[in-house]
Amino acid sequence: MEMSKFIVQQMKDLGAEVCYHEFLPHSKHFHPLKFFTSMTNDLAVRPNGTYSNSGTNTIGIIRAPRGDGKEAIVLVTPYNPQRVQANEVLSLALGFSVFSLLSRAAWLSKDIVWLSADSQFGEYTAVSAWLNQYHNPMFVGGVKHEPDGIAEKAEFTDFKRAGTMAAALIFKVGETRNYGDRDSVTMYAEASNGQMPNLDLLNVVHYLAVHRQGFRVNIETISSLLSSAWLRAIAEVIHTLGSILRKINPDWKLDITASDYVEGTANLASSIYNQALGVPTGSHGAFRDYQVDAVSLEFSPTFYIRNENAKSSFLVRGGRLLEGVVRSVNNLLEKFHQSFFLYFLTAPSKFISVGVYMIPFALLVVPLPIVAAALADGGRKKGKSIDASKTKGSADNLQTEGGSWEWLQAARVLLVIQLWAVIVSLLPYYISQIPDGTPIQSSVIWVVLAILTLIVLYAMFGSPYSAGVEWKLLKATMITSISIGLGLMSIINFATAQLGALIVIPMCLFSRPLKAQLGLSFLPRTVLCASNILLAVFGFPPAALLIMKGLSKGSWTVDLGDFWASMEFLWEWSSATYLYLFLVHLPCWLLCIHVLLHPCRQVGSKVKRE
Repeated sequence: MEMSKFIVQQMKDLGAEVCYHEFLPHSKHFHPLKFFTSMTNDLAVRPNGTYSNSGTNTIGIIRAPRGDGKEAIVLVTPYNPQRVQANEVLSLALGFSVFSLLSRAAWLSKDIVWLSADSQFGEYTAVSAWLNQYHNPMFVGGVKHEPDGIAEKAEFTDFKRAGTMAAALIFKVGETRNYGDRDSVTMYAEASNGQMPNLDLLNVVHYLAVHRQGFRVNIETISSLLSSAWLRAIAEVIHTLGSILRKINPDWKLDITASDYVEGTANLASSIYNQALGVPTGSHGAFRDYQVDAVSLEFSPTFYIRNENAKSSFLVRGGRLLEGVVRSVNNLLEKFHQSFFLYFLTAPSKFISVGVYMIPFALLVVPLPIVAAALADGGRKKGKSIDASKTKGSADNLQTEGGSWEWLQAARVLLVIQLWAVIVSLLPYYISQIPDGTPIQSSVIWVVLAILTLIVLYAMFGSPYSAGVEWKLLKATMITSISIGLGLMSIINFATAQLGALIVIPMCLFSRPLKAQLGLSFLPRTVLCASNILLAVFGFPPAALLIMKGLSKGSWTVDLGDFWASMEFLWEWSSATYLYLFLVHLPCWLLCIHVLLHPCRQVGSKVKRE
């Protein structure tokens, strides 16, 4: 509390309105009904009515002399009051210097809110709790904390607000890094479920940082790809081809160097991965949940943190950068809307827009309904011809034994598997109730219960093989299901749908019963069997998780508990990727396994034998 009191006193000396905000740590327990809702506080209360553990945010508000109080710009500085580091003190100093300057600015037309976020429970938790109280006032009974003095008690109880948030800047000073002779700024923009701030906000930050203050601007990248030998070799080949084509036609801009290609690929992979994961990369994600454009800036100085001369220069340049961004947003007459909201970053100043990356996804997904219709029609005609040769015009047998109603059997199989997938996705809610359970134990229990549930459902409703469904109709049903699932997922999180399509669609199209491949010649049979088995293994969710982990972190170690920890991480953040894995990807994989192991009994084969 001494740190908060000190910050409040400094804000009061500037003439700002101040208040405290006390919050509780977020509960991180799986609950199926809270997937697309905001996190709620859930902490036990002591018998005397005080919370057992809480954090305190400090808020200062400057009223704009030229504004009407309807809009505001938010500055956020996270720090941990329990153990304040030197870089956190420098972050608070940077925030205070900017706040002090803006308190004397006569050009302000939007209110300025400075949030000193108590990050002892995490940066996101503090900011999210404040935003929740800002937009949804809550009145909690009981005595939280009794500060000293009547005036200070009023600051705890009176939650102050400004206008609608136009934009937010979260900034902090990180550890010293060796980037040469220039200080650097790393931008973090990914919010929950692939949401991104308007690109114009990132462009403003990049332009002012590079061209006005001389910072080196970075974005998050996958370091393992930067040192990848195979990616370097591909980059050299592309660079050579580009040089040859440039000689043919100098107007073709194909002069990308190999190093730029490698760096751009690593940045692009990181952007797609972070968006597909569905978990925000910083506390800016809490603002995006309220449709507020926000970006996190992490300053990485190249000087020793206690060097006073270098520190003063850094505060000047960092403060001017933040002031420039505030001035740019302050001059806006309306919210950011002209630029893109859907994009992948390949560099701090380069991107791939939605109009470009939608094309490969469309080329992957659009043919699927056509393939499904062709398979279903082929299976239906084959069944009709077999039954017609035996029954000689029996209309009843034509429809019941191999005719136009056979697709209902395949649809029933799909519904049973979807029901199983829903049950499997809800099992962690009950498994997490087991006390003192390790991730490995939870994973084993999850797998065993999933297998037993599938056996019980097949015993109750029948398996795909006992129903006598032809494999072509089963495959058509699988392709139809994945088409609908990918289409819906592309609306929620496009990056997840894009990565899922690259894995699932080849698995669906290449799947063919292993017994049906015995009649092929040796080379086609070997290639087809190997591709089917390989795609089935890589399409299994834990295997796909291992691949993503290996590519992103460079670690290929296998641990059964890692899968539980990863899934727990996704549901804690209410990521839609969790729903995709278990409601779209897992049913498709199981149907693919059923197609591969299909006994290939054709409709009417029993009639032929008789």
